[in-house]
Amino acid sequence: MSKKLNNNELKAIGFYDVDLLKSGGKLAKGLLKQKLYTKDEILATFAQLIENPAQYVDDEVFGALAAAIQIKQPFIQAKKKQANEFTLKPQSPAYKVYGAKQIEAGALQQMDTAMRLPVSLAGALMPDAHHGYGLPIGGVLATTSNTVIPFAVGVDIACRMCMSVFDIDASFLEQKGNMLKSYLLENTLFGLDTKANHPLPDDVFDLPEWKATDVIRSLRYKAEAQIGTSGTGNHFVEWGIIEISMESPELKLPAGKYLTLLSHSGSRGFGANIANHYSKLAIERTKLPKEAQHLAWLDLDSEEGQEYWIAMNLAGEYASANHHQIHRKMAKVLNVKPAIIVENHHNFAWKETLSDGTPVIVHRKGATPAGKGVLGIIPGSSAQPGFVIKGKGDPVSINSASHGAGRLMSRTKALNSLNKQDVKKMLADKGVTMIGGDLDEAPMVYKDIHQVIEAQQDLVEVLGKFTPKIVRMADPDRRKGSRED
Repeated sequence: MSKKLNNNELKAIGFYDVDLLKSGGKLAKGLLKQKLYTKDEILATFAQLIENPAQYVDDEVFGALAAAIQIKQPFIQAKKKQANEFTLKPQSPAYKVYGAKQIEAGALQQMDTAMRLPVSLAGALMPDAHHGYGLPIGGVLATTSNTVIPFAVGVDIACRMCMSVFDIDASFLEQKGNMLKSYLLENTLFGLDTKANHPLPDDVFDLPEWKATDVIRSLRYKAEAQIGTSGTGNHFVEWGIIEISMESPELKLPAGKYLTLLSHSGSRGFGANIANHYSKLAIERTKLPKEAQHLAWLDLDSEEGQEYWIAMNLAGEYASANHHQIHRKMAKVLNVKPAIIVENHHNFAWKETLSDGTPVIVHRKGATPAGKGVLGIIPGSSAQPGFVIKGKGDPVSINSASHGAGRLMSRTKALNSLNKQDVKKMLADKGVTMIGGDLDEAPMVYKDIHQVIEAQQDLVEVLGKFTPKIVRMADPDRRKGSRED
């Protein structure tokens, strides 16, 4: 990669004006010559200058350029609105790949493309990564503070994990397995268009954001109809056992094995419709080369960008409420309140700052927030354990970790090559009862979760190990429709 900064790279981040190109190029050349900044650092700072020059006008190094950009802001904004055509950086800036040996070439190529966006400032690829739409599953991408990429959030906005740990000895599951299985059948519903059956009252629908936009208002009925249900693909609700090897203040329970409920799903049809609507708008508004079309962004200063941000955050609240409906019902039939609930999104965008203080939008698509002290859940598969983790706040990973084991095999390949009897035997050998599910979610389509955890020891600390025992997923005939895992 060239250490020099050329005009195309400057134009890609908004240096449309000839005078700004000259000034920016001259400043960059001097900084590189004096070895005060790297090329990537200069590009990242210049991108921030274009977006918010006022923040730098008093800066000793960048102040003069910031002042010049301020004067040219009307021209820059007009140029953006006129064309909105962007080129990619010539090469991908460096980013950390965790567990690289386990990651397919397609996912690496997608991440390289994402890092070449003119608005990209930093990135990382988690060890469970595999090919997705636009940003790979397991991709973490930090962009300038006023840009959000709908496809880098994902189709299932706010897909998340939720775990309820009960102060009930693990032996209860062995003794009352049939009863717990019946609770799953009676209190969970799966499928693309499944509607709720006797949902509990939920104050999520009291939020004022349901009236914020026409798009949200048009989807409220769908959201109300599906509250407390789960989708297809890799969504599940399962009983299992958590093993806490050492007492910790976070889990609030002595060392031991406890009955646990774990669920994985997102914002259902509401989130999917939001994602599809604003992804199309982003592609229309932001013209990118063909290989990067699904990485089109919305400007958060625009009406569409503001609408998406409101809708995305509302989808997050709604997804959380979906899980809580299920967990509240289970706690009610058990007649026991959970000792602790752990939950986290892994398809979302957050306003954060990089380690150098740069404000950014962090997209985690199939990646778990792992800031210092932040709790999360990394599941394995129906025949592998999952883990409750505490983040270490590693800046190289942008405070992130994997969201699961990650797929080894595509759904199509799994359906065409696996044998149902082999899957049944594997589950039986592990002592797992499966309700629903299909070959595309067989345990063998996933990577070894232990290797995935091993690859991110610098990112997380394991607090507990969860072993699934009674798993509920969508029946094969309820699994039609597009999915992104």
